Amino acid sequence: MDRDQLAQALMATFLEELEGHIAALNRDLLAWEKASSPARAGELIASLLRTVHSVKGASRAVSLTLVEMACHGLEEVVSTVRRDQPTPPEVYELGFALADALDDARQRLALKQDLSGSPLEALLPQLNAAAHPVTARPPSKTPAPLPPPPAAAPPAPLEPPPPEVPAAAEALPVRVSAQKLDALLARSGELRVASLRLEGRAEMLEALREEMTLLRPQLQGAAEATARRMETRLAQLARELAGDRLALNHAVGGLDEEVRRSRTLPFAEACAGLERAVRDVARGAGKQVRLEVDGGTLELDRSLLQGLREPLLHLVRNAVAHGLESPEERRRAGKPEEGRVTLAARLSGGRVQVSVEDDGRGLDLEAIRAQARARGWDVSDDTTAARLIFQPGLSTATQVTAVSGRGVGLDVVRSQVESLRGSVDVVFRPAEGTRFVLDVPLTLSTLRVLLVSAGGQRFALPAESVERLLRLAPGEVREVEGRQMWPAEDALVPIASLAAVLGLTAGAPRPRLSAVVLTAGHLRAALGVEEVLAEQEVLVRGLGPRVRRARHVSGTAVLPDGRMALLLHPASLTRAAEGRPIAPLFPTLSLRKARQRILLADDSPTTRALEQSLLEAAGYEVVACADGAEAWERLQLLGADALVSDVEMPRMDGFSLTETVRTSPRFSRLPVVLVTARDRPEDKARGLEVGASAYLVKSTFDQTHLLETLRRLL
Repeated sequence: MDRDQLAQALMATFLEELEGHIAALNRDLLAWEKASSPARAGELIASLLRTVHSVKGASRAVSLTLVEMACHGLEEVVSTVRRDQPTPPEVYELGFALADALDDARQRLALKQDLSGSPLEALLPQLNAAAHPVTARPPSKTPAPLPPPPAAAPPAPLEPPPPEVPAAAEALPVRVSAQKLDALLARSGELRVASLRLEGRAEMLEALREEMTLLRPQLQGAAEATARRMETRLAQLARELAGDRLALNHAVGGLDEEVRRSRTLPFAEACAGLERAVRDVARGAGKQVRLEVDGGTLELDRSLLQGLREPLLHLVRNAVAHGLESPEERRRAGKPEEGRVTLAARLSGGRVQVSVEDDGRGLDLEAIRAQARARGWDVSDDTTAARLIFQPGLSTATQVTAVSGRGVGLDVVRSQVESLRGSVDVVFRPAEGTRFVLDVPLTLSTLRVLLVSAGGQRFALPAESVERLLRLAPGEVREVEGRQMWPAEDALVPIASLAAVLGLTAGAPRPRLSAVVLTAGHLRAALGVEEVLAEQEVLVRGLGPRVRRARHVSGTAVLPDGRMALLLHPASLTRAAEGRPIAPLFPTLSLRKARQRILLADDSPTTRALEQSLLEAAGYEVVACADGAEAWERLQLLGADALVSDVEMPRMDGFSLTETVRTSPRFSRLPVVLVTARDRPEDKARGLEVGASAYLVKSTFDQTHLLETLRRLL
């Protein structure tokens, strides 16, 4: 490594350490300002001086004289503070000013900019003046004698405690850059995709073995013996591949978990800079505010915390500026003079709910309604009025300040949270406060998705946002106030074509509409699709800078076969679907021709709807049944060209149904495909013994495998 490379490496290390030192400075200054005892103040002063001294020494190593001089100046200012007297407010302000100036310098240096003319350079005279004040004295011809020195001893110099020596068995910490952790996670995700691809290959091998089993009875003599040997070898390969797949899954899962764990930080760390923001806004507004954090020990992904930082900053500043009253107003309302802003984080399944709550006056609904009326919006209920605060340009502030009044902020919060595949909502209590709830996924790197096609293209929808799948006939859709709605059990749900929402050319309407019901917070909509393809776990990648702001798109999904699909944003889609004009969802004239009929039996409504959508999209007529008993009744009544059945069902399971079909003279040669999650060898053997034509395992539902099996059997 030459001298220039060494200098660049040292600067990169310095900037990385400086970010942590700035956070420590802010933390110690805030705690010192609120210290309840001289002893506690002394501890915090010692900690602050250690941090400043570390920055001074590190800046000397990278030849940043300006940073070194500024840190030395603050050291001199703080060293003048007496333990037995209140600390002058100017000392705190200079400390915070240095923290801000160092952060500005960090950003300039990261961009390879010079520090001349920076806030850090402007701060040096202030630090020097505070460290060496000039005391004015009246003129005198004869100098007055100096007073005797005070009897009290001067304050003892601040000395940091001796460093702790780590135990012999204690592992020394290793600093790893966030970029390296991101790269490790990307590699781990690629391994997971390869593991999923291997799983698909294993299922194809098992299908080949089953096909050999079906063909063997048609062979005779040497050909039959050869087929038997091939079948045995295929079975052995399938078992070995299954073992390798499990081992790989275990290793990949462990690696993925360890990398994710190394990327996690406590939620409290994401809130570290917010206390400073609360303090600054409160001082500017003449308010007294306390910030509380609940769930601070909850470990969350660093990328998620980084994405939440700006929305949380907007919300806490908004709470102090808009939500909390002045001390006089709070006294008149019977509240403590000090207002409270609470940040809380909790897990909810595979998602994280982060809330920002204040105990202030609540939302000014009348001011919001006045703004809405000025824009021509008709707002009747309070909940709808409250949610208007997320609209661009809407502000209830009467004056424009550095914090509020421009109508930006909460709409930015919504867009930033939605970029994390999340949603934001507001809960208000008049005169008691306001609560904002941010709902975001626990991880941003992998996701289980439902793959659908619309406008001739493939798209991915987060499976956690899919409420249900529908197969709608024209009579099941209503027209309400110029919009098409699906009457659910509890509400009317708007329906729109996904292709139309995305601005694509939709395919020809079909007699029955395949629809996906999406939920995002309080939003809900049914989106018509051309085909429901599969449900899979995918690797999520961000969008490039040219398409980062593409409408309704939150990222790209890397599928197990290596292909890509656009990952759509449920909140954006559901909002767009609510205002879609009527478009034809069904054909005006049915020109259906005779199709092969498939009898489908599955007790899971979601799985049944998924398979029905798949089969109908492939051109089959599907008769769906909830269990084996119903399937047998419908088969005798309507007949069918093939039977596709689950195994575990109430009243009559798939094994019993297959056995009943095979013992019937009328249906003894009917193709029967069992699709089940039971993957034990003995279950497969039993399925083939009772007469199943094929036995498919749906651990990862593969639509191609099922369709190819049916085409072969029919």
